[in-house]
Amino acid sequence: MIIDLVINHAAWDHPLAEREPGVFVRDGLGRPTRRVAGWQDVVDWNYEHPAVAEYLLDAITHWVRDVGIDGYRCDVAGLVPTPFWERARAELDRLKPVFMLAEWSTVELHARAFDMTYDWSLHDVLVKLARGECGAAALAAYVEQAATAFPRDAYRMTFTTNHDKNAWEGHDAEVFGPAFQACAVLAATLPGMPLVYGGQEAGLHKRIAFFEKDTIDWRDCPLADFYTGLLRLKHDHPALANGAAGAPVQVLEAGDDTLFAFRRAHDDDAVTVLVNLSGQARRA
Repeated sequence: MIIDLVINHAAWDHPLAEREPGVFVRDGLGRPTRRVAGWQDVVDWNYEHPAVAEYLLDAITHWVRDVGIDGYRCDVAGLVPTPFWERARAELDRLKPVFMLAEWSTVELHARAFDMTYDWSLHDVLVKLARGECGAAALAAYVEQAATAFPRDAYRMTFTTNHDKNAWEGHDAEVFGPAFQACAVLAATLPGMPLVYGGQEAGLHKRIAFFEKDTIDWRDCPLADFYTGLLRLKHDHPALANGAAGAPVQVLEAGDDTLFAFRRAHDDDAVTVLVNLSGQARRA
């Protein structure tokens, strides 16, 4: 189990600010502020102040050492200095093996700090595919770019939605329309670790409120078998394993830009995926 870790910013009335002046970033008038202008409910930590790193490291190690969690999903990880993440990872690894997920996509974060980063690039391509703004060639280009940009042992978190995308851009039917399941298949079978966002298996057809309690209707889960099948496929086939253990993607010739086909083969295991991007019945 990993939990959310938000250490780029804090509440205005955080008690550390009373004990240690200067722990927040300040504007030209000396007032606590934040780098992202729209986040007016928070202020940013000043990592140049020595008390900030010590305080946050104590909190981070506490949840692993004393509670027993297995790692963190680190909010806006690229806004926190990378040397801090590397120091935190070293201290956590002295306690137990942990899994660290960065809500960011910078390659360098994989070097000494994180196991997995968000694959925003795949999500963007999938959205364009669903809208008819690109075809199989764009997906093939993504596969080639990802394979060269990231090390083989880097985990990428693949997804069709998450809490930000759902809340601010729309639920699955809004964003992907009838192409949703085809895009979910790609997210589950291309290299990476797929995310099933809470409610997707229930056929979530609403934007979940970001700052308020907003419940999901679990009485019917029309897509439970669909997601179960995708995750079982991934677990049953070594070719679809995560990181360096999995097989690279071999893009196959499928006829035209409305069909995308690829094969992933590992020893005596192989998975071939063919996805129709046209919205019309096709024969490959």
